[in-house]
Amino acid sequence: MPRFLLPALPLSALLLAAPASCTLAASAVAVPPPNAVQAMIENRCTDCHDAETKKGSLDLTALAFDLKNPKAYARWVKVFDRVEAGEMPPKGKAQPDEAALKGFLGQLGSKLIESDSQRAVTDGRATVRRMNRYEYENTVRDLLKAPWLQIKDKLPEDGEANRFNKVGDALDVSHVQMARYLTAADYALREVMADQQSRPSSKPVRYYARSEPSMVKKMFFSEFNRSPVRATFPILGYTAQPEVRAGKAPATAGEKDAAIRDQEAIGVVASSYEPIELRFNTFKAPRSGRYKLRFNAYAVWVGPGAEKAWWQPNLDVVSKGRRSEPVTIYSETPPRLLRLLGSFDVGVEPTVREIDTYLLKGETIRWDAVRLFRSRPPAPRNPLAEKDGQPGVAFKWMEVEGPLLQSWPDAGHKVLFENLPATRKDAKSPITVESKDPQDAERLLRRFLDRAYRQPCDEEDVKIFLGIIQKARGEGLDFANAMLAGYTAVLCSPKFFCLEEKPGKLDQSALASRLAYFLWNSAPDEALLKADLSDPKVLHQQTDRLLNNPKSRQFVDAFLNYWLDLRKMGATSPDAELYPDYYLDDLLIESAMLETQLFFAEMLKSNLPARTVIDSDFAMLNERLAQHYGLPPVQGVAVRKVALPKGSVRGGLMTQASVLSVTANGTTTSPVVRGVWIMERIVGKVPPPPPPSVPAIEPDTRGAHTIREQLEKHRAQQSCALCHTKIDPAGFALENFDVMGGWREQYRAMGEGTSPPGYGKNGQRFAFHAAQNVDASGELPNGGGAFKDIRGLKDLLVKDETQIARNLTSQLITYSTGAPVRFGDRAVVEQILQGTAADGYRLRSLIHALVGTDLFQSK
Repeated sequence: MPRFLLPALPLSALLLAAPASCTLAASAVAVPPPNAVQAMIENRCTDCHDAETKKGSLDLTALAFDLKNPKAYARWVKVFDRVEAGEMPPKGKAQPDEAALKGFLGQLGSKLIESDSQRAVTDGRATVRRMNRYEYENTVRDLLKAPWLQIKDKLPEDGEANRFNKVGDALDVSHVQMARYLTAADYALREVMADQQSRPSSKPVRYYARSEPSMVKKMFFSEFNRSPVRATFPILGYTAQPEVRAGKAPATAGEKDAAIRDQEAIGVVASSYEPIELRFNTFKAPRSGRYKLRFNAYAVWVGPGAEKAWWQPNLDVVSKGRRSEPVTIYSETPPRLLRLLGSFDVGVEPTVREIDTYLLKGETIRWDAVRLFRSRPPAPRNPLAEKDGQPGVAFKWMEVEGPLLQSWPDAGHKVLFENLPATRKDAKSPITVESKDPQDAERLLRRFLDRAYRQPCDEEDVKIFLGIIQKARGEGLDFANAMLAGYTAVLCSPKFFCLEEKPGKLDQSALASRLAYFLWNSAPDEALLKADLSDPKVLHQQTDRLLNNPKSRQFVDAFLNYWLDLRKMGATSPDAELYPDYYLDDLLIESAMLETQLFFAEMLKSNLPARTVIDSDFAMLNERLAQHYGLPPVQGVAVRKVALPKGSVRGGLMTQASVLSVTANGTTTSPVVRGVWIMERIVGKVPPPPPPSVPAIEPDTRGAHTIREQLEKHRAQQSCALCHTKIDPAGFALENFDVMGGWREQYRAMGEGTSPPGYGKNGQRFAFHAAQNVDASGELPNGGGAFKDIRGLKDLLVKDETQIARNLTSQLITYSTGAPVRFGDRAVVEQILQGTAADGYRLRSLIHALVGTDLFQSK
């Protein structure tokens, strides 16, 4: 396709293209602080914070009272907070009297609020921002009615500020960014195009496991090479077929004998790993879209037992009714790029399970019996093996129905070309669209612009993009490619990918966009755009409608990905030697992430109190999580709400495997890291960063010293003790939880020691040994109380549920408005809390209260 040129971008795009750090210096003529502020500094502060002493790298004698300067403003806010909290002047120093303290806080606070108010009037609270790549993908999906589109990975990683990818200061637009937008937009548009004569068949097609070359090849490979890994084995009903495995009998009966064909299966006693990846790669999705996948499989028990080599080819396969087995389904794009589609349980009799999902063109399907072990050399042993055998899963067939279409061409194509004739010479030829009316281009463009811009387009925009289409036609492009040039330019224009808001009260379309990108992480739908959001009752109803829509899950996932760092789940793997029972356990990782997502979704659905993030009488569990947590058994792979036993250490966010994983490194845990995480994410009291000259403490994996002993030496330094006294206690309460959230009374260590009996999921004997006992006790600073373990910490934290709600509200404000809570916003936060206190600061109530404020409804 010939290249086309975009028109000159508007000034707003040029401003956005500058790096976020290139802000205009807002220097002003230095003015002295208010009298009470100046008096406090001179009488109580300069002993420690002058040019010579400069404690905490703060020289108040040189700090200009220039509140238009962001750095100076932030310094003065910090000074206010430290004095208000009673931390400054420090204990042991002369303290100001009540009148001096009141005058200092009153005068400084009023100046800070005044500065915030002036900035909001002229510039707004938040910087104009572009969509982040998740929002861009969701918006393009909704615009083109193609929920299966995958384009976020074609865009660069987004910047972060205040821990979110929603803050304009971190979302600049570079030349690289624009080039990626062009690529992603062009790809998305071409993916939804279709020719009218080539409607794909949606008739169900069955793919038998015994006919899959990849599975049969692994079966013979394992036998002929005498591999110590028994990859797969043929089954007829519940009978093993060593002759088939040895190549002395045909692998499948084929279509000639339907009765035999229906009994054929491929069996495994190991979970998927590189030599054993059971793929249905005869199937490749012919087109991106929605599919129904049906699977027939069943659980088996494989003999003769663990006393013999378990890979011998004369194994018997029988149905003993032992238990069902969980199976996970992935789509796969070469080379080995997996995407989770879903999980289900198969019973001891052949079971048909269905997954309704979206596939991308060319994707194949892989399934995995995830409870089974993943053998690794040199000499693995199945940890699930018993004297009379071991569990396995037999896979019979997969049936594919799709792509499922409501019409043809489908909705995405019609967004671009309505019902204009679309044809192609053959499958490899480009699609051409026939236009006989000279007004088609302008008519289609106007329709597209109105939808893309989330408001009626103006004539100047039509003129610009119609010019691109006409220029492309003049350069020889056909109608379809010329229109795609114009559409691509629209999807790369600031009015599309920027959330354009003007200082002051948001207009109806801007407010609709803010609400939708808050609760759907995508563009507003037609109902929201048409609603009278100036009416508080309508705004409340629309907020509820968005929250009740399945698309609100996009809010839940995106919010947790950054508030709790859930996106980092699985970024580090449990150590193969210290934690072989977790190593390679994808089911545990996937279940842990889903647990936290469904937990927060339950808080939202049931409007649970903010204190639920600290403690709850329920957890979202499946069989693997219940086993991992040492809770009463739960049957099946589905994660659902389960009541916790009285006195359980679980409940709330802090004891969930996902949180405990992202706050560990896969090998060791650190009370410092976890303590900082709790203070920042849950309590909302951000500790200062460590001095650059102080190295991090490396835990002793040999077990000679506990992390508590190492930290006691560290805190012996006065400069370190000040911060660690605040940080460490909460982190110590989590020391009973290992790198994946399993409960422990002792640390694990390598080296000399008696290893416990057992084998990991990798089939290797445990090499670690139990080391020193865990001490999870601590005492919160400033008289916050002492605790013995996580239960005690929860009891202390939940006493101040107002602070928990204050932090949760602040996180929601940053996420929804694209700006952190500024000093001048604090009164609004307290207003939200006062309005929801009587009901226990319930999550949905907090969201409604936030949406109803001028803070949310203004830039």
